[in-house]
Amino acid sequence: MSIDQRIMALDYGTVRVGLAVSDPLRIIAQSVGALKNDDTLLDKIAEAVATYDPGLIVIGMPFNLKGEKGRKAEEVDAFMVKLKERIDVELVVWDERFTSKMAQQTLIDMGTKKKERRENKGRVDAMAAAIILQSFMDQTKHSPSC
Repeated sequence: MSIDQRIMALDYGTVRVGLAVSDPLRIIAQSVGALKNDDTLLDKIAEAVATYDPGLIVIGMPFNLKGEKGRKAEEVDAFMVKLKERIDVELVVWDERFTSKMAQQTLIDMGTKKKERRENKGRVDAMAAAIILQSFMDQTKHSPSC
């Protein structure tokens, strides 16, 4: 990964996939939206890769409370196999436990109304992806200054 390449994060879900990217210095994660998980998903991710040019993609892995992979994690593994066939960017998994709950709580703390949170669930997915990415960068020190 070159010094000026961003890191991208995906929060995989059955209905939507949250998307976040780092700034060029890889210090701050920013949510950039949610993609519908349908037949066009891989095309849309490939477009995002072309747009943001990440050197690495972090994918949230839904481990259970014991730190083991369950049924949902198998879906993420299958998704990663398809994604690897489509794009040429290194993929890494990162523990995503509680990120959706953290994202929902953040929206509540920001004063987002319940109706708006219910109607725009993609916002929660995108924020969860940003939380995954920020956690990854903070804990692995992927900043070029470190």
